[in-house]
Amino acid sequence: MTDTVWWKCGTVYQVYPRSFQDTNGDGVGDLPGITARLDYLAWLGVDAVWISPVYPSPMADFGYDVADYCGIDPLFGTLADFDALIAEAHRRRLKVILDFVPNHSSIAHPWFAASRSSRASPKRDWYIWRDPAPGGGPPNNWLSNFGGPAWTLDEATGQYYYHAFLAAQPDLNWRNPAVREAMHDALRFWLDRGVDGFRVDVIWHLMKDAGFRDNPANPDYAPGSPEINRFTQVYSADRPEIFDVIAGMRAVLRRYGERVLIGEIYLPVERLVAYYGPDLTGADLPFNFQLIQTPWRADAVADLVARYEAALPEGGWPNWVLGNHDQPRIAARVGEEQARVAAMLLLTLRGTPTLYYGDEIGLGHVPIPPERARDPWERNEPGHGRDPERTPMQWDDSPQAGFSTAEPWLPLSADWATRNVEAQRSDPASMLTLHRRLLALRRDHAALAVGGYREVPPGIGAEGSADGSAEGNAEGNAEGGAEVFAYERFADDQVLRVILNFGASAVRLPLPAGGWTVLLSTCAGRAGEAAGAAVALGSAEGVILRRS
Repeated sequence: MTDTVWWKCGTVYQVYPRSFQDTNGDGVGDLPGITARLDYLAWLGVDAVWISPVYPSPMADFGYDVADYCGIDPLFGTLADFDALIAEAHRRRLKVILDFVPNHSSIAHPWFAASRSSRASPKRDWYIWRDPAPGGGPPNNWLSNFGGPAWTLDEATGQYYYHAFLAAQPDLNWRNPAVREAMHDALRFWLDRGVDGFRVDVIWHLMKDAGFRDNPANPDYAPGSPEINRFTQVYSADRPEIFDVIAGMRAVLRRYGERVLIGEIYLPVERLVAYYGPDLTGADLPFNFQLIQTPWRADAVADLVARYEAALPEGGWPNWVLGNHDQPRIAARVGEEQARVAAMLLLTLRGTPTLYYGDEIGLGHVPIPPERARDPWERNEPGHGRDPERTPMQWDDSPQAGFSTAEPWLPLSADWATRNVEAQRSDPASMLTLHRRLLALRRDHAALAVGGYREVPPGIGAEGSADGSAEGNAEGNAEGGAEVFAYERFADDQVLRVILNFGASAVRLPLPAGGWTVLLSTCAGRAGEAAGAAVALGSAEGVILRRS
């Protein structure tokens, strides 16, 4: 794998810096805290650390409202702290990916202050300003992703400015070449400091319809779902002009060698893969969140993988994500047993996996009392907040779970004294041990890291064999197959078969001839077990088999 670019064969680990490690006792994580935990990440076996925003910010949306694209917020530390983190990460052969937020700035950014100062300001068209609609009111029907209108009237100048998110996050005008060059300069600032790539926030939002047409009504809108779903975002996002913008960013990165450009994109598969760009001039990895949105059934997941693999452009490298700071944790969505199956799925599918901090210890839904809610979306639309997936990392059973010496900014899970890194580190049956062994297998087997992929018939019947008898043929039939997803990863003469039981019943699967050995199971104690003509799986169990 030495000739494979690092972001193809590696695993990305997302750190939400507010919640990873606090070193100064204010209850909020910081950059020195991430540096202090790099040995853990190296021990775990990940290859790159993606750090959510640490720029100067009023924190209206916890760093996704940027007031200076070339600085560090004092809450997190200093530029010197960032430089030290880069140096220490690289010393451990860890890459560092920085979150980049180019769609919108903070209302406190000097650019916006200049823009709103006057209609004649040289920076007026750095943002999106429109006259009121005939008869008054917002220019069109576009809505904020956080609820309410996406337009706010500036009384002083008599025009509305557009914000896809909070009113405190005005959208930049990427049709303006000066904006593009300023953002390219910001990319160069961090690349010159050694950053290995960027995850670009809401990349599909960067270009809007030049005519500002109304979005059409969504016929599938269900009352109670987020207000943004009332309309289909045909004109406010995912515009064809976006690919020129992304190609410009990509060109900046390419001048620095093997740097990676990742785009955050919540779109259907057929639109998602378009973001690889014409002739692969787009994002290296258009983030694939489809597993987050797909029903947790073997047939649904198998269908998703098949559709995604078929849709990839020639040369496009796949990637998979199970969770992030905006989505309920995987253990909260599918339960702890199936979260182990999900971990095996994530780390054995073809492509680059991204692992969200805390998922490796099985953090689930952490209830947030109303008085401790911090997410602005929760305050705008109760019930849709993201605080439960942003709670502090739990390191040990000391006060505050080793995260801080002060009360953390968000609560810990109720079982923090036992659900923590130290409690799981030496437990062979723990979720943490499972993740570490899966990551080790990825490093040791080219078939998993960069090999090919093919789905195989599960061939499952009732407990016994494919047809319920004591014996089965080479692959069996698909009876009961809705509960099992099986596939092979291969490279050269290496063949690994992954079998995942999404069901609550034990199954027995026939195997093709050739001799198979269990490399790893989601249930401890099976590694090295020989599998002959069939292999048995318990409920919610996954196995990786190696063909002799």
